[in-house]
Amino acid sequence: MDRKAEPDILIMTAVEAEREAVLRGLAGCPRAEVRIAGVGPASAAARTAAALARGGWRLVVSAGLGGGFTGAAGIGDLVLADVIAAADLGAETPNGFLTVDELGFGASRIAADPDWTERLARRIEAAGLPLRRGPVLTVSTAAGTAATAAERARRVPGAAAEAMEGFGVASAAADAGVPVVELRAVSNAVGPRDRAAWRIPEALAALEAAFAAAKEVFGN
Repeated sequence: MDRKAEPDILIMTAVEAEREAVLRGLAGCPRAEVRIAGVGPASAAARTAAALARGGWRLVVSAGLGGGFTGAAGIGDLVLADVIAAADLGAETPNGFLTVDELGFGASRIAADPDWTERLARRIEAAGLPLRRGPVLTVSTAAGTAATAAERARRVPGAAAEAMEGFGVASAAADAGVPVVELRAVSNAVGPRDRAAWRIPEALAALEAAFAAAKEVFGN
C-alpha cells in the first residue's frame, strides 16, 4: 500500500485565527501544513526551526495580518514581501539608529524567494485580489505613533507592511536552506493605534481568499 506523501509546504501564522483563515482558503490542500508560530520573531524562529527539522520541505510561508504603511498598502490589501526586514534590530546612537549590518554583527534583511513570490502574485492577481509588493518589516514592538511609522519607513525605503514574525520565520528557513515568502493581509494602518479603525474580520477574509488562490501554486 502506498503511504500518503507528507506535506511539503510549511505555513506559519502567529495566532489561531490566522491559521483558521489560511486553512479555510486551502480547503484541505494536502501539500500544505499550517502551524502556529506564536507572536514575535523569537517564537517564530524557534517554532519554525523545530518544524523544519523533519526535512523534505519545498517552501516556508510566513502568513497573517499586518499593518499597512500609508500610501503603500491600505486596509484589506494583500502584501507579498520582496524583502523581509528586521526593522528594529540594531542600536540607537547619538547620531541615529544603526542596523546590525552597519554595526557589523549580522544581517537584518532576507530576500523573499523571487520565483515563489512571482508565482503566488500571479495567482492572487488573477483572482482579482488587491495585491501590493514591497518590503515587509518585522518588529518586536508594533508602531503606535506617526513618528515611529515615519522612522521605520525611513529605515526601509518602500516599506509596505509591518508585522512581528516574518524575519524569525525567514531566519529559520534560511538556516535550513528552504525558500521563504511572506504574505500579509492589512488590517490597520501603521502608526497611531486606533483600534476602532482596525478591520480584522475583513483582513482575515482577504487572507482566506489569498490562500484559496495560492493552493493552485502549491499543488495537489
